[in-house]
Amino acid sequence: MYPARKAMASLSNSLQLKHGLTSWCPGSSSLTRRLPSSSIRFRSFVVAASSFSNDNREFVIVGGGNAAGYAARTFVEHGMADGKLCIVSKEAYAPYERPALTKGYLFPLDKKPARLPGFHTCVGSGGERQTPEWYKEKGIEMIYEDPVTGIDTEKQTLTTNSGKLLKYGSLIIATGCTASRFPDKIGGNFPGVHYIRDVADADSLISSLEKAQKVVIVGGGYIGMEVAAAAVAWKLETSIIFPENQLLQRLFTPSLAQRYEELYKEYGVKFLKGASIKNLEAGPDGQVAAVKLGDGSTVEADMVVIGIGAKPAVSPFEVVGLNNTVGGIQVDGLFRTSVPGIFAVGDVAAFPLKMYDRVARVEHVDHARRSAQHCVKSLLSAQTHTYDYLPYFYSRVFEYEGSPRKVWWQFFGDNVGETVEIGNFDPKIATFWIDSGKLKGVLLESGNAEEFKLLPELARNQPSIDKAKLEKASSVEEALEIAKASLQMV
Repeated sequence: MYPARKAMASLSNSLQLKHGLTSWCPGSSSLTRRLPSSSIRFRSFVVAASSFSNDNREFVIVGGGNAAGYAARTFVEHGMADGKLCIVSKEAYAPYERPALTKGYLFPLDKKPARLPGFHTCVGSGGERQTPEWYKEKGIEMIYEDPVTGIDTEKQTLTTNSGKLLKYGSLIIATGCTASRFPDKIGGNFPGVHYIRDVADADSLISSLEKAQKVVIVGGGYIGMEVAAAAVAWKLETSIIFPENQLLQRLFTPSLAQRYEELYKEYGVKFLKGASIKNLEAGPDGQVAAVKLGDGSTVEADMVVIGIGAKPAVSPFEVVGLNNTVGGIQVDGLFRTSVPGIFAVGDVAAFPLKMYDRVARVEHVDHARRSAQHCVKSLLSAQTHTYDYLPYFYSRVFEYEGSPRKVWWQFFGDNVGETVEIGNFDPKIATFWIDSGKLKGVLLESGNAEEFKLLPELARNQPSIDKAKLEKASSVEEALEIAKASLQMV
């Protein structure tokens, strides 16, 4: 078993997504508890701009990721950014669409890899590209490479790593997650060992890909699948090691996982499933040289990529109230914490998942966007309806130029109950989750725009469906038509 497995297990109770970067388990029993109506009490809070030492910090966002970028756009849309909004980030870059880091950013240099400023927020949803110049034009104060290290909720002040003292009126915590790491004592910090959460991580990874011949990826989730696909494009000998019996166990069914594993094997990727890791080994130069497994065997490696999940970046905001079940900062349906004037959004927020009546923490770009927008609209307007999120996950791999097969799947809903799988993965396949006669979730590989558009409608409405009829469908298209017809009975 991995030495870090205990930490990983504690994370498995949350809806962990990939930054897109990790997988999740919507059927986990730990997530089915109801949110007590008395779990959080909130007081009204009115911001008086004249009380600030600096009016430019009437609103402060801590964190420079996707949620911060979409929150900034929403402030601009409401005319409340210019001279009023400040964003404090530990990164050197304006907010960007983080999923690109394990997709287009890792393409070989001759296959048109993604680079900044090409994927700054908010191009991922078809919006305007928010470059550093955009923030200047909108009058938004940006503080780069200076993470917040302390908070005084009574004085409404933040302290940064450089010693800045920032006064805030309303505070939005959008600090996201940090990668779960192997302990140093087993080689987790050897040169050539990589984790990926930001541009600096991705640049370091690319530097190793340029020189490597053998890459070992630890983890069978989103990062494992996406980085392995990129390594194939670099024509490297690629192995994926994970303790589970299949890829993406928290979402894929065994038969669906087998389809993807077979595709990866066609590209030459090797799988070591059900394997534990004892430690990483370094060569004479100190660089990582091998992965030693629990059974005593070793796998040679010029580089190792660790993708074993993530944990919410709550420090130094523990004082505003954490959720010990799913992790993260506890908020209500408007993303208010228990401290007046302080909000939390994106990966770090533990919020009521209304449609399934449970508390969740979702690590996914779609939630980062939507939660940020909902929070700011609630803060600046009369909007009072609670956040009603529909879980959505996707991946895209093998999309580089010259790839014989591009892979793109989407999933909406909850993966609970029995499953019906339709299609031969050449290229389409669909999986339907049915619980108590109702369609709860659906995954589609290689669908067209119209078919993908149907998926959230199905998952949101949860129509009653004839499982036997669905099982008899001769194609993915016929199965989707049966599911579509069931909507008329809702």
